[in-house]
Amino acid sequence: MKLLRTYLRPYWGQLTIVIILQLIANAASLYLPNLNADIIDNGVAKLDQGRIWSSGGLMLVVSFVQIAAQVGAAFVGARTAMLFGRDVRADLFDRVLSFSSREVNTFGAPSLITRNTNDVQQVQMLVMMSAIMLVSAPIMMVGGVFMALQQDVNLSWIIVVMVAVLAIVIGILVSQMMPLFRTQQTRIDTLNRVLREQITGLRVIRAFVREPTEQKRFDKANVELTDTAFRVGIRMQTLFPTVGLVMNVGSVAVMWFGGMRMDTGEMQVGQLMAFLQYLMQILMSVMMSTFLFMMGPRAAVCAARIEEVLQTRSSVVPPEHPITEVKSHGDLVFDHVTFAYPGAEHPVLNDISFSVTPGTTTAIIGATGAGKSTLVGLIPRLFDPTSGAVLVDGINVRELDPDVLWARVGLVPQKSYLFSGTVASNLRYGKPDATDEELWHALRVAQAENFVKAMPQGLDSPIAQGGTNVSGGQRQRLSIARALIKRPEVYVFDDSFSALDVATDARLRAALAPETADAAVVIVAQRVSTIREADQIIVLDGGEIEGVGTHEHLLATCPTYAEIVESQFRAEEVAA
Repeated sequence: MKLLRTYLRPYWGQLTIVIILQLIANAASLYLPNLNADIIDNGVAKLDQGRIWSSGGLMLVVSFVQIAAQVGAAFVGARTAMLFGRDVRADLFDRVLSFSSREVNTFGAPSLITRNTNDVQQVQMLVMMSAIMLVSAPIMMVGGVFMALQQDVNLSWIIVVMVAVLAIVIGILVSQMMPLFRTQQTRIDTLNRVLREQITGLRVIRAFVREPTEQKRFDKANVELTDTAFRVGIRMQTLFPTVGLVMNVGSVAVMWFGGMRMDTGEMQVGQLMAFLQYLMQILMSVMMSTFLFMMGPRAAVCAARIEEVLQTRSSVVPPEHPITEVKSHGDLVFDHVTFAYPGAEHPVLNDISFSVTPGTTTAIIGATGAGKSTLVGLIPRLFDPTSGAVLVDGINVRELDPDVLWARVGLVPQKSYLFSGTVASNLRYGKPDATDEELWHALRVAQAENFVKAMPQGLDSPIAQGGTNVSGGQRQRLSIARALIKRPEVYVFDDSFSALDVATDARLRAALAPETADAAVVIVAQRVSTIREADQIIVLDGGEIEGVGTHEHLLATCPTYAEIVESQFRAEEVAA
C-alpha cells in the first residue's frame, strides 16, 4: 500500500531493529526442540546426568534470549506503529483544514471523522501486528519445515497436507471478508452521521416529538452495522477452530505414524517430540499469517479511504508566489464574478460586480437561496469564483498570501459557532494576545457585556462545544465580539443579527458604527430594518443583481426590494 510505503519510510531503522530481534527470537525458538530431543535421546535414555545439565542450562539461556528478543521486538514494533498513526492523523488533519467548503461537503463531516480515527486505527493495528508477526511467521514456517525434515523426511507429507488445507480455507474466507469490510466502514460512517445529527438536533427532535422516528432511524443504522459485523465475525471465528482442528488432527497423525516408525526403530522418541514441536511451530506461523490475513482486507479498505482524502486537493489553491505586502486599506471589489458548483446546471452567482470602500457599509438582501452567503464566502476564499475576480485592497484574493487575506477579513458566519473552552478563549480566537480590557470593550460593543457579567465566572465561564449552553442570540453576539477583537479591514456579517430582537439589533448597529468607521463593512440580512441605513444596498435575485442603491432609491426603482419591504412593514412605516 502506498500509504504504508510513504509513512513508514522514516522508520526503516526501527523496523530493521524489529527484524533483527525477530530473527534472534525465531532462531532461538527453532533451536529449542533440538536441545529437547538431545536431552531425551542422549541424556534421559542413556542416564547421562552431565548431558542433561549442560543441555538444560543451554535451553534456559536460549529461552531467556528468545524472551528478551521477542519483548524488544514487540516494544519497538508497537512504538513504530504508534508513531506511524500519529503522522497519518496529523497529515490527514492538516489536509482537511486545507479543504474548502466544497471538499468538506463532498466527504461529509462524519466520514472525515471516521477516517481520522477508526480508519487510521485499523491501519495502525496492521502495522503493529505486522512488525510482530510478519517477519516471524515466514521464518518460523520455513525454518520449522527445514528442521522437521532433519528429524524425519517420511512424515513431511503431513505438513504438506495441513498447510494446503489451511491455505484453501483462508483464501476462501478472506475473499468473502474483503467486500464486507468495505461495507462495514461505510456503515460506521452512516451510524456516526445519524448519531451526530440526532445529538446536534436534539431540541428539534423533541420539539416535533420525533423521538420514535429517530429511534427507528438509529436502530436501522445500528442493526445494519451489527449485521455486517456479525457476518464478518462469523468468518473470522471460523478460521480459529479450523486452524485448531488441523493442528489437533496433525498432532494425532504425527503421533500415529511416528509411533509406527518408532516400533520399527526408524525413529527415536526425542525425534518424534521434536518433529511434533516443529509441526506446532509451523501451524502457529500459519495461524499468525491467518491473523494478518484477517486484518489485511479491512486495513486495505481503511487505507484506501485515508488515501482518498490525502490525495484530494483543495479547490482553493494557495498562490505559488503570494503577495505579502499591501499598500491600500479596506477596499473590496467584485469584478464580474460568477460561481457555479461542479455539475450544476445554473450558476449560483452570475456576473456580480460592485465595490465597497473604507468607511462605508454595503448590505446584501434577497430571498432565501439567492446566493447571499455564497457571495460573502468568496471574500475570505472559503471557495473561489468560477470566473471573474474578488479583490481585497486592490489585489486578487487568489494572489494574496492566505494569512494576509484572513488578517484583513473578519467574518461572522451565518451559523455562529463557538468552541469548547471559555468565553475568553473563544474571543481570543482571532487575537491570542488580546487583553481583558479589549475583550470587555468588544463585548460592550456587541451588546454581550451584561450577560457575560451575569455568568458565574465572567470571562472564564465555560462554553460548551458549539456554544450549546448559551442562547442563539448570545452566540451571535459573542461571534460578533470575536470578529471585533481582530480589528480587520473588511467586516463581513453573514445574517449575523437574525437572532437579535429589534431593540438589541438597533443598539448593536449604533455601537458598531464608530468601531467600523475606517473599515469596509458587508452585511447580509433578511430584515430591512437592519440595513436601511446602509450606504449601498444590493438586491440579489436568482444569483443576479436586481438593484443597487440606497433604501429610498431602491424603493422607487427596484420592484423586488419594494416587495421585500412591503412584506415587513406596514404601509405607513414604508411611507415614513
